[in-house]
Amino acid sequence: MTYPRSVTLRGKTIEITEAKRAARVAEMPEIDWIEDRDLRDKVIDAWIAALEAHGFSQIGEMKPSGNYDSNPLLTGTQCDHMRSVCRLAVKTAEEMVSLFPNFRYDRNILIAGALCHDIGKVWEFQPDNVKRWKADPYAVGFPSIRHPGYGVFICFAMDLPEEVAHIAAAHSAEGELLERSLENTIVHWADVTFWKVVEAGRQFAETDTWLDGLTSSISGQPKPAKP
Repeated sequence: MTYPRSVTLRGKTIEITEAKRAARVAEMPEIDWIEDRDLRDKVIDAWIAALEAHGFSQIGEMKPSGNYDSNPLLTGTQCDHMRSVCRLAVKTAEEMVSLFPNFRYDRNILIAGALCHDIGKVWEFQPDNVKRWKADPYAVGFPSIRHPGYGVFICFAMDLPEEVAHIAAAHSAEGELLERSLENTIVHWADVTFWKVVEAGRQFAETDTWLDGLTSSISGQPKPAKP
């Protein structure tokens, strides 16, 4: 691809420049692990468009939690979560390769899928969305669309491959309704491991002050951080 170039997402025209691309890689360096240049470009561009179309300038601006209504991480960002899931997924795959000579997986898809598995959170975690859903839950739902479903929309809109869209779609509970691909299975368990270990290690904040506590009493909350 040549840059700058313009893309449209949800009716908004977004200019993708080399400076914006560099900023995304700086925030999520694991993008450079994707050896397929075309796929790497599409992951970068998808994140630029997803963030700008929903009022964010970087991934780290989103609430650092698994769901919009769960307590945030004690330290770290939403981007730290996605990067950690990517690293856990890659380590898992490498371990399997070291044990089983015939174990085969698509490393590029695994990395791209891990880095984009939560890309739909730009919708579910968008403050204005959460406020209007909370004000009238019966209008379009609360949330209207969870991040896995919205992630599929972004992936296809930005021409990411079906394999990556599948990981966005089915890395969470929605994946219990279908058969996950190998790469999705690895990402799913890396994601589960991240949040379960955070909980067991008491690395969630004790209270949720996001949006002045608007969502803090919606669902059951995880165990607080150790004193």
